[in-house]
Amino acid sequence: VQLVESGGGLVQAGDSLRLSCAASGSAVNAHPMAWFRQAPGKEREFVAAISWSGGSTRFVDSAKGRTTISRDGAKNTVYLRMNNLSPGDTAIYYCAAKSAGLWTMTYDAPKDYDYWGQGTQVTVSS
Repeated sequence: VQLVESGGGLVQAGDSLRLSCAASGSAVNAHPMAWFRQAPGKEREFVAAISWSGGSTRFVDSAKGRTTISRDGAKNTVYLRMNNLSPGDTAIYYCAAKSAGLWTMTYDAPKDYDYWGQGTQVTVSS
């Protein structure tokens, strides 16, 4: 599975942003998908995940209530939309996919995912 993120950029605090993750080599509907982010000097952090069917989602506490994750099978793309961005959201955002096998919504560590994109930079100015 090849994953390519896009949609990052420089925004102001309070703005919204939608990130895209285009997949090739496999259908996004065949994999649980997740978004992670990594700020300078920090470890890669789980942001959101979506199940195979798209019927279940999970978010890190700091993103709850202002973030959605969705998938479009026709476009073979997964999206992450974040509202009310703050400087604390500044990071490189990565899309990840889990290969076939056991997966539950508790899987929120980078080691739980097998395929990664190259990341897209999101910078939020105050």
